[in-house]
Amino acid sequence: MSNKDSCWLTKKIADDRYQGYYLNDTSKIATTIADEFSALFVGMHKRNNQEDADIVFDLVSDARLGQEGFEVVLENHVITILANHSKGLLYGFYHLYTVLAQGADIVSLTSIPDQSIRMINHWDNMDGSIERGYAGDSIFYKDNTFRRDFKLIRQYARLLASVGINAISINNVNVHQVETRLILEESLPDVKFISDIFSHYGIKTYLSVNFASPKLVGGLATSDPLADDVNKFWANIAKTIYRAIPDFGGFVVKADSEGEPGPFTYGRGHDDGANMFARALSPYGGHVIWRCFVYDCKQDWRDRSIDRARAAYDHFIGLDGKFDDNVTLQIKLGPIDFQTREPVTPLFGALKKTNHMIEFQITQEYTGHQKHIYYLAPVWKEALDFDTQMTDGKSLVKTTLKEHSVNPSLSGIAAVGSVGMDDNWTHHKLMQINLFAYGRLCWDNALTSQEIADEWLKLTFDLSAKAKAALLAILLSSRETYEFYTAPLGIGFMVKPQLHYGPDVDGYEYDRWGTYHFADRNGIGVNRTSIDGTGYAAQYAAAREAQYNDPATCPDNLVLFFHHLPYTHRLQESGKTLIQHIYDAHFEGVERVEHYIAVWEGLEDELDVVSFENVKLLLAEQYRVAKDWRDQVNTYFWRKSGIADAHNRQIYD
Repeated sequence: MSNKDSCWLTKKIADDRYQGYYLNDTSKIATTIADEFSALFVGMHKRNNQEDADIVFDLVSDARLGQEGFEVVLENHVITILANHSKGLLYGFYHLYTVLAQGADIVSLTSIPDQSIRMINHWDNMDGSIERGYAGDSIFYKDNTFRRDFKLIRQYARLLASVGINAISINNVNVHQVETRLILEESLPDVKFISDIFSHYGIKTYLSVNFASPKLVGGLATSDPLADDVNKFWANIAKTIYRAIPDFGGFVVKADSEGEPGPFTYGRGHDDGANMFARALSPYGGHVIWRCFVYDCKQDWRDRSIDRARAAYDHFIGLDGKFDDNVTLQIKLGPIDFQTREPVTPLFGALKKTNHMIEFQITQEYTGHQKHIYYLAPVWKEALDFDTQMTDGKSLVKTTLKEHSVNPSLSGIAAVGSVGMDDNWTHHKLMQINLFAYGRLCWDNALTSQEIADEWLKLTFDLSAKAKAALLAILLSSRETYEFYTAPLGIGFMVKPQLHYGPDVDGYEYDRWGTYHFADRNGIGVNRTSIDGTGYAAQYAAAREAQYNDPATCPDNLVLFFHHLPYTHRLQESGKTLIQHIYDAHFEGVERVEHYIAVWEGLEDELDVVSFENVKLLLAEQYRVAKDWRDQVNTYFWRKSGIADAHNRQIYD
């Protein structure tokens, strides 16, 4: 292994009860299990006879377990891990390791993943940069070629597999000139090397592709998805890829979005574009993941009827049932763009006849750039557990993903990745938790944010009970803390344009991207009601529409997403005026970061030097930026409203 941080795979198991394992499997994943025993267990040996083993792996035929589930049976002090496929055995191994590494006892259980696809989308570019990456350069690419550090990729693969990730796309969805050539034969040997490494850990490899490839690298005059020569181009590309990489996953496509080419160029629909790729990949069992982040990014701020939040639903609800069975729509969890607080996208629950998956963001694009502590599991839990209030009895998002997909095996969850060449993978030691939590929650949607955080802390550090409780409190409060000192009550953005880090209250207010807060001397917020606003609320089921339409029932933390309200409006929960909440929250957010710093300082004796210094330095940065947010936002709204802080704290006039 390389010298990079082993994250939650650090502790070695030395247990006299377990000295030998039996594994009668010759697959490539079986070799991975053997390697992992060598890396993570002390004094463990492979046995030739099952009777001599303390841990037995057994391939069975059990329809309950599917391709990835496993069963653990403890009987007469022997642990047996049963699965239908080698992947299930691998996941069973990692379960065994993580339980023992936490100091717990193995118990009999059956574990089957709740979501079929559990994917990481990398936004890596071949020049070595990562779009919205905050942990250093790409682990895959450097100087417009492949880095070829296969030991590094293997270490990453084991981190992903240990938490149940089973799919990965290895290049940016904004496919630039060099990356467009990844689909060509010249690039496939390196793609195959990477794919083979991931396949040893049960992970399928995908490529993001450029819709305009037929023109850019195929020598054609068009990329029209209904043109015969364009279809032949993609059929030949698919044939070439699968000849080199038989277990290749398929394509991820961003089209007609933020300047990327797509079927709209030719007057075609997104169903036409996605189905073109589907036909090319279908003979090989390939899969198309089609992103629904499609909106007009050249908007006029003067026109208050334009609402970017409407875009995904407006573009795709009319196409429900028109996509081929090997197409999956990938839909962002919220209708804008991974803000601290957004409602859940109304396409979930509304789509009934199309494979679809929900998209999260592990990289902290709008949530602190992996310089601020922001534990994301509560955001994801909120989305998965959201009740769409459709009337079919299967209305939770985590259920509709499967139940409303034509082929449930092509539904699931994807997330934008967070790792880079930094020694600790994620730049901020504590933010390794988000990669861990993503995988665990994809596998088991019922896990709570606290359960996942507790598990990660036990695996990652050796802490006293008091220290663990203190860190757990920081992690579980971190989302609200960040929300307190940044944009209030569902507004979102207020960040520096392009960079998306640090405050700029009016940064996007008159910008073409269409994200505005409409603050004036009387109030703030966006009227998205179906009564006299943009009509966005009408995209939800009737009960949700009614809830969001009324400020008296709309959740306080979303009220400015749906309503333009006076500064004197009183919030439901606290009874505070809107303006006083803004002041109080921003002061409290900074105070919380001060508390985090004090807690962390008290843990120095319980932590390794590298981890302690890393987080200490970044907490100082979080405190600096939190104060900037507090002072700029509070000053802005004092100047807009003319209403003073009731507690006479320092606000700059």
